Amino acid sequence: MKKSFNVYFSDDGEVMRETVNEWIRTGHEFDGVIDFDRAIRDPDHPSRFLPFFDSGDHLHPNDAGYTVMAEAIDLSLLQ
Repeated sequence: MKKSFNVYFSDDGEVMRETVNEWIRTGHEFDGVIDFDRAIRDPDHPSRFLPFFDSGDHLHPNDAGYTVMAEAIDLSLLQ
């Protein structure tokens, strides 16, 4: 049975997701950050994937999304 996106999404959860992502991006707690969220999000609707990267369940990226996520990795972070 395929679950609806609405089962996973809530306004409070979205606020928490955005807060945690902003802390990860700007908190200087890590040696480097690979920002998968920024790589596949729709800039006009930041709580969603770009439609091109959506697998259809609005929760997981499709193959194109995973490809863009892989391309977002700065390999120099792994040296």
